[in-house]
Amino acid sequence: MFLYDFKMPELSVIAYNTLRKNLHAYKKPPKFYSIYFDDLNKSNRCNPLDPDSLKDISDASEASRTILLGLNKEWLRRQGDFFVESSINFLTAILWFLKSYDHGRFCTLPHAIELMQAPYDELFSVLQTVEEAQILVNPFLNAYLNNAASQLEGQIASAKIGMARLSSPQLYWVMSGNDFGLDINNPDDPKIVCMGNSPQKQQIYGAVLSLYISRAVKIANQRGKEKSSFIFDEFATIVFSGMDHVIGTARSNRLAVTLSVNDYSQLKRDYGNEQAEVILNTVGNIISGQVTGDSAKQLSERFGRIMQARQSKSINSNDISISHSNQLESAIPASRISQLSSGEFVGIVADNPDQRIEQKMFHGEIVTDFDKIKREELEYDALPIVGETTQQEVHKNYLNIKRQARGIIEDVLEDVRNDPAKAHLLIVKE
Repeated sequence: MFLYDFKMPELSVIAYNTLRKNLHAYKKPPKFYSIYFDDLNKSNRCNPLDPDSLKDISDASEASRTILLGLNKEWLRRQGDFFVESSINFLTAILWFLKSYDHGRFCTLPHAIELMQAPYDELFSVLQTVEEAQILVNPFLNAYLNNAASQLEGQIASAKIGMARLSSPQLYWVMSGNDFGLDINNPDDPKIVCMGNSPQKQQIYGAVLSLYISRAVKIANQRGKEKSSFIFDEFATIVFSGMDHVIGTARSNRLAVTLSVNDYSQLKRDYGNEQAEVILNTVGNIISGQVTGDSAKQLSERFGRIMQARQSKSINSNDISISHSNQLESAIPASRISQLSSGEFVGIVADNPDQRIEQKMFHGEIVTDFDKIKREELEYDALPIVGETTQQEVHKNYLNIKRQARGIIEDVLEDVRNDPAKAHLLIVKE
């Protein structure tokens, strides 16, 4: 299971304790991992850009798009725009260079962030040493050599400014380690992975977590893996532009996807009307508590109309007449959805050809034993301590990554200067 926990560790504690109680039910018990930026002692370390998972340059491009759209949500509506695509290509070139350099030893997002801060003449010279990256670097190089400073800054500055917001010792610590891989449904090494956001830092953490999610889904959504589940609490707080494709293909790969949003209007605000509409219309199961306005109307239309018996009574001075009729009316009116009480839900579920469900639509109430829940929660253990991580260690790692990025630049430039076959790659601006 992959669990995105918006208010970490609220749901993660439940997942951890439920796993502990049910370890006996697994043929091969899964291991528990968590990414928790606000408490590094309880956080594992994981590199979402593990070089082994970047099979070709399209994987690097997809990762670049995910992280930059996560940092600039308004870009979701501007995909295809010159400056948006330029920023994505710029980061793609850096990621692919890191993947190719020294067998991908430094292929991490922190190293990419530090590398892109290098002077343009040095950076372009370095990136050109990787053949696949040359075509991506060429437009930036031409702008630089032709003194088109304003165009160059427009192409690159958005990426540099957005990525600079991720320059944090805590983020660098978590993303530069490799405690586990994102192949959560690997039959030989199954995992429960919980990743947490924070309402106070959701824009920064959300962008990083979007990258983790994008990579995890791509690795998991394949045939021949264990059945698995992806659960997203407050889905609108992250950016994952390919969710409609995942929903459409995941079922055949035994992958269940659960999206949770407070209101459909949040999805439209952050993903745009078109993509929000596609997501809503692609999912087969919908469960909803109280919502109002357009959300209630859309759900009511989704539930459809049914034939309902109506009786009308007419009274005059002579007699009383009663007439009966059948009319098509909303199965669950919007007015009813907007007045649901706490614990009341309406919804519709999908079925299989060999497992028919006669009554797909429902309107019911979850009967909750609050005393039992409280007793259960009192027995919960907190998330496990992964290790005693000191601020000195974290800061030392931060400075070390900066030094390594500078060392990569100097090492490659030295190689270019000493190799006549590569001399033409050295950028010297007059």
